[in-house]
Amino acid sequence: MKTSRTTTDGGHRNKRRIFTNDMQTKLAVTVLVITLALFALVLVLYNIVKENNEEYSQIVLSQHSSYDSRTIPYRRGDIVDRNGTYLAVSDKVYNLIIDARQIMDGYDLEKGTDKYLDATTTALATAFGYDKTELTNLILENPDSPYIRYKKQLTVDEKENFEKVKADMNEAFSESKIAGERSKKVYGVWFEEEYKRFYPYNESASTVLGFASGDGTTGNGGIEQSYNSVLTGTNGREYGYLNDDSNLETVIKPAVNGNTVVSTIDLNVQQVVEKYIEEWMQTTGSENIGVVVMNPNNGEILAMATDRMYDLNDPRDLSVRYTQAEIDAMSEEEQAEAWYQLWRNYCVSDTFEPGSPAKIFTIAAAMEEGIISGNETFFCDGGQDVAGTYIRCVNRIGGHGNLTVEESLMVSCNDVLMQIVSREGKEVFYKYQDMFGFTQKTGIDLPGEADTSGLGYTLETAGPVDMATNAFGQNYNCTMVQMAAAYCSVLNGGSYYEPHVVKQILNSQGSVVKKVEPLLVRETVSQSTSDFIKEALFQTVYGAKGTGKAAKVEGYELGGKTGTAQKIPRSAKNYVVSFCGFAPVDRPEVLVYVVIDQPHLPGEEQAHSTFASQIFAKIMEEILPYLNVFPETDPSQEGGDGSLPQEEGITDNTANEDGQDPEETQEETPAEPYPDEEVVLPELGNSGVPDHVPGDAGAGGGEDAATAGSTAAEESESGQESRSSQENETETGGEETSSSAEESSSAGETEN
Repeated sequence: MKTSRTTTDGGHRNKRRIFTNDMQTKLAVTVLVITLALFALVLVLYNIVKENNEEYSQIVLSQHSSYDSRTIPYRRGDIVDRNGTYLAVSDKVYNLIIDARQIMDGYDLEKGTDKYLDATTTALATAFGYDKTELTNLILENPDSPYIRYKKQLTVDEKENFEKVKADMNEAFSESKIAGERSKKVYGVWFEEEYKRFYPYNESASTVLGFASGDGTTGNGGIEQSYNSVLTGTNGREYGYLNDDSNLETVIKPAVNGNTVVSTIDLNVQQVVEKYIEEWMQTTGSENIGVVVMNPNNGEILAMATDRMYDLNDPRDLSVRYTQAEIDAMSEEEQAEAWYQLWRNYCVSDTFEPGSPAKIFTIAAAMEEGIISGNETFFCDGGQDVAGTYIRCVNRIGGHGNLTVEESLMVSCNDVLMQIVSREGKEVFYKYQDMFGFTQKTGIDLPGEADTSGLGYTLETAGPVDMATNAFGQNYNCTMVQMAAAYCSVLNGGSYYEPHVVKQILNSQGSVVKKVEPLLVRETVSQSTSDFIKEALFQTVYGAKGTGKAAKVEGYELGGKTGTAQKIPRSAKNYVVSFCGFAPVDRPEVLVYVVIDQPHLPGEEQAHSTFASQIFAKIMEEILPYLNVFPETDPSQEGGDGSLPQEEGITDNTANEDGQDPEETQEETPAEPYPDEEVVLPELGNSGVPDHVPGDAGAGGGEDAATAGSTAAEESESGQESRSSQENETETGGEETSSSAEESSSAGETEN
């Protein structure tokens, strides 16, 4: 019995031992397989996270409000005048953002709970006057949207007003004795910062400044375009991420603001110029008028204005030039063209024949080459026969008689200028045309400068009539800024400076990062020639026979040259009048150039240089004291005694039309007094000047070198672009072109 029991117990123990070993083996294998699987899973997860970390981070961050990762806008640089007065600034504005997802977190229609929706829409309606029903429907229709941009470019005052309403309402809710009210809150509204371009002086200096597009990233015209890369900054960024504890943290990369541009413009001088342009347009008026004020000693533009001024804060408002009926009738293309014409800078982008003011360059060239000394006497019998074409001196019946070189400028005699250029010859004359910059762009730092290289004759292309008429500023085109720069080089002793409208570049801390030094391009004339021309131009204003008497300013000694010219087609009897003058005579500190295109008067009534001379005088009378140019201490010298030099010299004139000796003609010259202005005498008939300029269809071949264009500005917020009539060669790139051949020619002058 005992043995049997022992055997039985031992059998059971063996069976249990065999079962335990088997299970242990299986369990070990299972644990090993699971461990290996988990290890493999960890490796797979690690690789997935490693390879897709950025994508998953964005998914995680997207679960938070969008403002946890956002763009920080830069501030476009300011533009100031030479005295630090702000001409263009970027003001901070705010976009109203509604986070519907946050607002709807406290809303349950079935349970009848509403923590945020009613309170928030009430606050928005109270602060801004918005439609509460519209706001409510917008949020209910977009319950999962964290970013609804409801309104753009709210002011600081509007934002602060909402913040006050929000604070007052939330305080009232928290102190409410009604249980349901205490859970309410104005919630889910925030403001996104951006900048809006603003021009404190509206239309002042509009053609010089230009304007920025709606988002402030692109400049259109003027300094805004030429210095766009300087004014533009770089956006910053606020990045959201999860730290080791899964808390959202942010890293901020700050925005880099644009630099400030310090212009050469003097706002006070600019506004004086604009005042008298407006006065002219409100009285007589004209098709165009342009004024350039320049420092002869460094090429700085102190003021530049035309009658095409527009509100920089609303540059697409055409009501300044058109009636509402005219605007409504315009097609999209016509409207784009109207904008283009409104924004066009007449002083830089339009060309015309310069006429009498250009006579100083013919005389200066002859003196520099030793062809004349300035003491010669020439005889004017009323015109010259040039290669079978009779070209008149059309501002005095019977001619001027004997004239010195100085007197030829005083009375604006075409005959004498033709005699002088015949001595020079083509090689000398066109060498100096190039030297004075009439065959190339000035390089002014404004977009849309006209290219006149195809609008003038050269040594190879000029014939006798061309050279004769070019001598007194006819039959070739230039721009106002070309003429002003060339004049300055003669007045300052021979230094041709590149005209420019910017002095300095400052960073956002106000430190100078770039100083625009005057760029001396070339030397043109000697000091002795400069002194001769300045004295002759002084006598043009103050001498007894001078045509510039209307330009006098009491107490000051100044000089200048008149121009009265017939436009193409000559038969239309339309005129351009001009005056280019400076002060003081000995050491010029300021030049003012006035051009009036086709005064709104009939026929020959337009043809009076006094129109331009009077505007010049009014401008000078105000800006000279402001610029610390003091009156002469001896005003009694003003005008002198009117006597003229009596030296005898070479008389180059040929026989007149009747074959008579010039001396006989001299005796028959009428003794009527000289006019106090440059004026066209219609009874003299055809001037003999060709009815075209190079590049015009009437010139007899060659490509049209004056195809028009100036950059049309971009559309603002929509991002669409208006028609661009030309690309501009500026700091932002492109190619400028000049005004159309027809327009350029029609703006030309036939000297009188």
